This record gives sequence, structure tokens and C-alpha cells, in this order.
Amino acid sequence: MKLFTSLEFNSLEDLFIEQIEDLYDAEKRLTQALPKMAEAATSPDLKSAFQTHLRETEGHVVRLERVFQKLGRSPERETCAAMKGLIAEGEEMIGAKGDPSVKDAALIAAAQRVEHYEMAAYGTARTFARQLGREAIANELQETLDEEGNADKILTEIAEGVVNVKANRA
Repeated sequence: MKLFTSLEFNSLEDLFIEQIEDLYDAEKRLTQALPKMAEAATSPDLKSAFQTHLRETEGHVVRLERVFQKLGRSPERETCAAMKGLIAEGEEMIGAKGDPSVKDAALIAAAQRVEHYEMAAYGTARTFARQLGREAIANELQETLDEEGNADKILTEIAEGVVNVKANRA
């Protein structure tokens, strides 16, 4: 979001399109951040989860491009200030010093903030799509929402099953 915005919402459709552009920017940014998260992780399970989610995120970008196509629009990005901030927090965790298992716990915490933001954003966009009678688009967005929820669940399992246990012993 820009400091001096030219955003104008005269309809739910206007708002919906802005939300899709914001999500598109967020997913594009995330495709750049996830490889760094994977590289920084020391837990093999966590590294694998980040790599798997990178492939899913690349699919989310393609899915959003299909949404744009269904809307009869070219894919455009509206700067996602929230994702920029969340990625900046993740980069702080990547650069952090200290015990590797504690750092892995920090990476999971940062990644889960991203997942929760995405779940909120996709849920909102899906609801707007339904309100606008765009059920096919709503279904596409629900598919991504389900994948984001699954990624969050996997991160929780890794945290509770291995990483946080090791971090607590550090």
C-alpha cells in the first residue's frame, strides 16, 4: 500500500480486485522468501516443509493468474505492505545468531505469521467472490485457503513434535 494512495473503491468489485492484486504481490514476494527460509532451517523436516510450501506458493501464483484471467484482467500487483513486513521479520530470524534449534523455532514462528495473514486474506477474498456471484473464483481461492491451512498445520506439527522440544533444551 502506498503512502499517498490513489485507491478508490466504488463497488465491492473494486475492493475485490484490489484484494486479488494484493494477494498476487504477497505470493510473488513469498516465492522469493521461502528459499531463504529453507536454507536457514537446520531441521530436515522444517527445510522440507519450506521447500514443499515454495512449490505450493508457485502454484498459488498460477492460480491467481487464472483468477485474473476469469476476471478478464491482466495480472497486476498492488504492493502488499503486510507481506513486506512479515518477510522483513522472517529475514531477521534468518540472520539471527544463537542455537540452531531455537532459530528453527523462530523461523516457524515467522512462517506461521505469514500463513495466518494469508488465511485471513484468502478467506476475505473468497467471501467477496461469493458475494459477487463468482463461485468458480471462490472455489479457486478456497483451494489456496485450504493449502495455507494445511501448511500452518504442518508447521505446528514440526514445532510441537521436534523443534520446540529441542529449543527448550538449548
